[in-house]
Amino acid sequence: MTTITFNIKYNTVWGQRLFVSGSCAELGSDIAGLAKEMSCFGDGEWRLSLKLPDSVNELKYRYIFEDKDSKRTGEAAGFSHRIAFDGKSRGASYCIYDYWFGEYGDKTFYTSAFTKNIFARNDRTETAKDGNIIIRLKAPEIYPEQVVAIAGNQPCLGNWDACRALQLSDKNFPQWEIRLDYAGISFPLEYKFIVRDSESKALCYWEEGENRVVKTPPGSDESIIIDDIPLRKPALMWKTCGSVIPVFSLRSDDGFGIGDIGDLKKLVDWAKITGQHFIQVLPMNDTTRTHSWKDSYPYSAISIYALHPLYINTTMLGDLKDRKKADYYNKIKAKLNSKEYVDYQSVETHKTAYCRDYFNQEKDSILKDIDFKEFIAKNKEWLIQYAAFSYLRDKYNTSNFSKWGDYAHYNREKTEKFCRPDSEAYDELSYVFFIQYALHKQFEAVSQYARQNRIVLKGDIPIGINRESVEAWTEPDYFNMNGQSGAPPDDFSETGQNWSFPTYNWDVMEKDGFIWWKKRFRKLNNYFDSFRIDHILGFFRIWEIPRDYIEGLCGHFRPALPLRKEEIENYGFRFGRQWTAPRIHVDSVHKLFGDIDRKDINKYLTRDDAEHLVLNEICSTQRKIKRIFEGKDDKKSLALRNGLMEVANEVLFLEDPYCDGGYHPRISAYKSLIYKELSENDRQAFDKLYHDFYFVRHNDFWKATALKRLTPLIGSTDMLVCGEDLGMIPASVHEVMNELQLFSLELERTPKTNDREFSEPSKLPYRSVFTTSTHDMNPIRAWWKENREKTQRYYNNVLRLEGEAPAKCTSAIAEKIIGRHLEASSLLVIIPLQDWFAIDDGMKFHDADAERINVPANPENYWRYRMHVSLETLLQSDRFNNRIKEMIAENGR
Repeated sequence: MTTITFNIKYNTVWGQRLFVSGSCAELGSDIAGLAKEMSCFGDGEWRLSLKLPDSVNELKYRYIFEDKDSKRTGEAAGFSHRIAFDGKSRGASYCIYDYWFGEYGDKTFYTSAFTKNIFARNDRTETAKDGNIIIRLKAPEIYPEQVVAIAGNQPCLGNWDACRALQLSDKNFPQWEIRLDYAGISFPLEYKFIVRDSESKALCYWEEGENRVVKTPPGSDESIIIDDIPLRKPALMWKTCGSVIPVFSLRSDDGFGIGDIGDLKKLVDWAKITGQHFIQVLPMNDTTRTHSWKDSYPYSAISIYALHPLYINTTMLGDLKDRKKADYYNKIKAKLNSKEYVDYQSVETHKTAYCRDYFNQEKDSILKDIDFKEFIAKNKEWLIQYAAFSYLRDKYNTSNFSKWGDYAHYNREKTEKFCRPDSEAYDELSYVFFIQYALHKQFEAVSQYARQNRIVLKGDIPIGINRESVEAWTEPDYFNMNGQSGAPPDDFSETGQNWSFPTYNWDVMEKDGFIWWKKRFRKLNNYFDSFRIDHILGFFRIWEIPRDYIEGLCGHFRPALPLRKEEIENYGFRFGRQWTAPRIHVDSVHKLFGDIDRKDINKYLTRDDAEHLVLNEICSTQRKIKRIFEGKDDKKSLALRNGLMEVANEVLFLEDPYCDGGYHPRISAYKSLIYKELSENDRQAFDKLYHDFYFVRHNDFWKATALKRLTPLIGSTDMLVCGEDLGMIPASVHEVMNELQLFSLELERTPKTNDREFSEPSKLPYRSVFTTSTHDMNPIRAWWKENREKTQRYYNNVLRLEGEAPAKCTSAIAEKIIGRHLEASSLLVIIPLQDWFAIDDGMKFHDADAERINVPANPENYWRYRMHVSLETLLQSDRFNNRIKEMIAENGR
């Protein structure tokens, strides 16, 4: 038997307890409820001794704190202490002195973005085998050219001489370890850690704080383990920066009219020579539904696993042996590549044709390839479903699987049989398999290349999926197809946003431990060391819009705590049916419909009472209104359509579809026409209940909801997780993101406090991403022209420049703006490539307005922006690149 004594210093008060939970049966087999309770010996000293059978070769464990209300909290999610026993240890005793692994330092540096990338160590030193004093240090923030050493009051530790300090092993980085033999040590042992250059041994710094002490030597056959000590690093705020651009926007000299994975490798080269460490991209999943430009929307995936076929690099794929075909495609490539924007449909047509020709040329060898077969076997769970979906979509000329006849309802057995090699469809299916295989191999290689060059690839995980997607077809229980996700009104859209995605059945997802989301994260981790959660507010609550609505104004938050009639009336508001159904006052007709003949208007509106009009049954919902005016773009039809859409939004309260007798005040109702009809007393009552409902009532509820969902998900990945937390932000969002150590998104032009017009860069959270603009906004130069008055205030009050602001954002101003961002307190600054271009007159595009990627208010936006210079030209632009490198270095990034 092996005896282990756990020791940890943790200050508590009466009624609080500490436990140890571990991987062995004696510690509850990782079941928190079966953890062993520790004993307190005063002054925060906790101890637990137990015996383990010799069959235990390795032990993983963690400490759990229980408050006086029996609520338990463990150490940081995903973390566990570890001890391995070798054959020589049988019957030995171990006295372990641990440190609680929680919020000391920053979990940021324990993510793969740092441990496997920026600070990754390639040539690691082994741990000494002998020694019964084992000291382990947690220190991820050590550059590859640096090492950690231990100096102390012993000859073997150099007698405090940093030059003679002993180097620790980095074999298990970010953990460092050294083993000392107590026979050569005079107790008490005092020591501290230093960081020095690995080659010259030049001292970089001593750790801060008092000397560390081991007071007594270990007993006979006993080992002392001092585990997971945090390095007391000088308070230097490590910061870095990077660039963001969609992959489709990249341009290279040998491109196919759209950016691809091969271009991403060239962007890695550019990031390295300019001193950057991050490259952020938009989602790269397949979005193919219609084989048209409408598939350009990267957040509308048809598969949460499959990469978009258009991102394949044909040069990396291979050449066509048929010279006539090769020449034909080279001409097509040159034509598409010369275009200013992505010609999405033409690119898809011709690039797909090339890939099919290559597959047909190499098919025999491809199908026999062992690596190809292993890829199919390893990814069978999603790959077969995706291939079947792609085949059936094209066979039936629709992605609407309800129109797929016998395949309308997914049947696993039928689908797997359909995808066997003896199936008549296998030729088409094997092509789909191959494209995903080729994409994976290419992306895997580029990802590894980025890691070798210490460039973090940061992905993007959309909050939703398309309602005509593989997952909606194969896993329908996870989705509420009667709802549409979107966003409430904001600076981007006065009527809100309707993304048309189904909402999630979170209760179903919770029952299986959110495995659907965890698998998404694991797939992303194949290629990325960091990712952005799109619309992270959706984990707190989603803006759900009934299927009858086209616009987002009449949505409601889900989950929510709807108001009862009695609650509404307790505010002093006179509640009645007239506030829950769309209607307008007769005096508002001209405002909504202008000079349109009343006879035309009366076809769609009818009297509700002497003073009010309501929608006729033929146009009683926005979806019906859209159908009536589909394809009609004459002035009168557009005016009627827009007017009727506004009428449909004219309500003060919306009934909750999941709670009978529950109501939500309509978002932005104070801007509605019907609100203006309220008496002064009713207005005041409505304003009070509105404020309480949206800004007070749900804070704790949404916080608990988000923690329940996000905690297990964040704990399931070692990637650096960032959240897009823009928009209508509940007060609890900051609390949750801070508790889970998630990076927030910060913009100077959209501060998160109401008392400022612009964010103050020096006061932003350290754990945040600061950027000049997003894909949903105008880049710097176009933003400069948006609002002349606001620009003038920014010019005088923020940039501290006198006089009248110039009409255009000059390169000097752009450089000053980016300089302010690089000075910020945020750990990570990410600049859109368009904004980098803005600092150099020789690099920026002639048309500032053409650099915008998306207009959120337009659901039919064509995502087609391309950088105007090739990556090859960018790499050779020494003056521009050197200036970026200087700016980054000047600001300590």
